[in-house]
Amino acid sequence: MIIKNGNLFTEDAQFVNQDISFEGATISQIGENLSGEEVFDATDCYVIPGFVDVHIHGAAGSDFCDNSEQDITAIAKYLASQGVTSFLGTTMAFDEPILTDIFETAKPFFNKTIDGQATLRGVNMEGPFFNKSKKGAQAEKYIVNPDYDMFSRLYEVSGKNIRILDIAPELPGSLEFIEKASKVCRVSIAHTTATFDEATAAFEHGADHVTHLFNAMPALNHREPGVVGAAADNAKYVEVISDGIHLHPAIVRTIFKIFGEDKVCLISDSMRACGMPNGEYSLGGQKVFMNDGKATLEDGTIAGSATNVADCMRRAVSFGVKLETALKAATINPAKSADLYDKVGSLTVGKQADIVVLDKDLNLKLVVLAGKVQK
Repeated sequence: MIIKNGNLFTEDAQFVNQDISFEGATISQIGENLSGEEVFDATDCYVIPGFVDVHIHGAAGSDFCDNSEQDITAIAKYLASQGVTSFLGTTMAFDEPILTDIFETAKPFFNKTIDGQATLRGVNMEGPFFNKSKKGAQAEKYIVNPDYDMFSRLYEVSGKNIRILDIAPELPGSLEFIEKASKVCRVSIAHTTATFDEATAAFEHGADHVTHLFNAMPALNHREPGVVGAAADNAKYVEVISDGIHLHPAIVRTIFKIFGEDKVCLISDSMRACGMPNGEYSLGGQKVFMNDGKATLEDGTIAGSATNVADCMRRAVSFGVKLETALKAATINPAKSADLYDKVGSLTVGKQADIVVLDKDLNLKLVVLAGKVQK
């Protein structure tokens, strides 16, 4: 199939008027005046890579930690319908037996292409190595100090598919833990009270990622810059929830100004209420109430989001972020952050044909998943 006449989003985050074709599951050609029998006319449209979400707990009434094939399938189908073609199933703070079961259930899905479903590319292990005072929506009873042996066992159970590991670097033993873990996956600072010096030490020992920047960490202060200040100096990637709830639009704009277009990864951090009506749901075993897109615990604590990463991209643009920059933050950057860029994240000959077409108002017109047009 050939997608013709569209504004093609390139690896260097620019738009060019070129055609793109794919054979089987792979992008085969990019250029001008391509010809073939089956054609989709993308005139006045944007042709972009499939969105990549490296931090998502759930959607469509299901959660990755529900520990069932049916729930993984429900999430993956919903994401594909929104143009999100790759994702990392994200856990909550649980004990080792629960996480072991979750990973064993998910293992057959990792990197498996299934028609009509976004591809589960691995795990973002969010918890249980957190500071209890910044637990957010995490269940305190499961939060423990860093335990590398526990992580190592879980890493093997997952088939070595833990791609991002989250940790509070001020906890006892964390720096040694980070040094070891960073050799097998990306280590992200999260749910933390770390000072500037403690966060800087974590980066020096191998961390290079920050989970949902500004959330579940000290505020940026002109005398105590904390994790945010340390990240500005050292982080390779920072996650941003651009739903208009977790961060003020001015902060979203500011993050892009501070960190530039190469380091920001838009994420959804969505839970099972995403794509669902207002009502009562759950996250990590706790009640969550979703009302008009805002998900909270009973005490009012924000409990993940109820939006998807494609909508977070649209909202970032509405906040004043340049379209090319927002798209890069929802495709190229997260793919790189999870070490997936050799397979997905850009429109490149030889990569998987995960392609999305948006109209000039950023509405979804076409989704291609591994070379198959989604109906």
